[in-house]
Amino acid sequence: MSFFKKLRNKMLRSSDKITDGLDALVTEDVAPEAPTQPAPAKPGILGRLMGQSPAEAKREFDDAMLESLEELLIEADMGVETALRVTANIAEGRMGKRVSTLDIKQALAAEVTRIMEPVARPMPLYAKRPQVVLVVGVNGSGKTTTIGKLASQFKAAGKSVVIAAGDTFRAAAVEQLQVWGTRAGVPVLTAPEGSDPASLAFDAMTKAQEIGADLLMIDTAGRLQNRADLMEELSKIVRVIRKKDPEAPHNTLLVLDATTGQNAVNQVEIFRKLADVSGLVMTKLDGTAKGGVLVALADKFGLPIHAIGVGEQIDDLAPFDPEDFAAALVGLDK
Repeated sequence: MSFFKKLRNKMLRSSDKITDGLDALVTEDVAPEAPTQPAPAKPGILGRLMGQSPAEAKREFDDAMLESLEELLIEADMGVETALRVTANIAEGRMGKRVSTLDIKQALAAEVTRIMEPVARPMPLYAKRPQVVLVVGVNGSGKTTTIGKLASQFKAAGKSVVIAAGDTFRAAAVEQLQVWGTRAGVPVLTAPEGSDPASLAFDAMTKAQEIGADLLMIDTAGRLQNRADLMEELSKIVRVIRKKDPEAPHNTLLVLDATTGQNAVNQVEIFRKLADVSGLVMTKLDGTAKGGVLVALADKFGLPIHAIGVGEQIDDLAPFDPEDFAAALVGLDK
């Protein structure tokens, strides 16, 4: 199965929410016509997956419809500013004209793609060895799993990878990385629970340099309850690894959980202050109706989106494709 099909199937919560909302706002003011034959039943999710669609009703695009569309996108966690800008662009040239759900879907997908294209960039790879990738994010965001998946994918692409289990206060995070390391044939460096993460990062840099590794991926803690402690911990890790390489870390990836909706915006703001975030990875798009938050993040921050995740398997994390994402978000087939 292609990743788009997987994305399309697994983002049903977001796409169904938007589709149902669009169906409602297009049909709510349509005057009923005398039926010449029984109306076909509106297909459910299974029907949509099999390519069936309801008869295309049309409604004049007016101020009331514009306002309803704005509300729908805000409810889909696209954010107020982004939702207003997107709907204004969709309305341009369509006010007073009759439109169908499909018309609005296609226009919405085009707008989402336009916003997302500038930020759809893979994580850059450099000739520097080891290239140090610092991975940050709140606990529970999917950070540890993302590191494991990326390490496995890089290893499969011929890169030598070392993982440092720097979230030394969570035994579960260390164990999870060790499972991924064994699966991918990637060494995972650990330290006793409660050890200094910066010391582990230094040892990992030494090991990566000794074996000539291409990539060193460093997991970090994500406890936001005390931001001052977390900031000091991250700052210390950076200070220590710069003793080995003044340019490190070469990438700082922020992993975000899509199910948190607009809270992801707050997390980006916080971690940009705590660390020099260079790119984003969004996980758990399969478990939420809040997929629109990724559009808000792209529109507000302009940070590169390197990859998105829709499940637990290694191939459930893939490079971000703006057209695929936009189509899956609004429920269009490519």
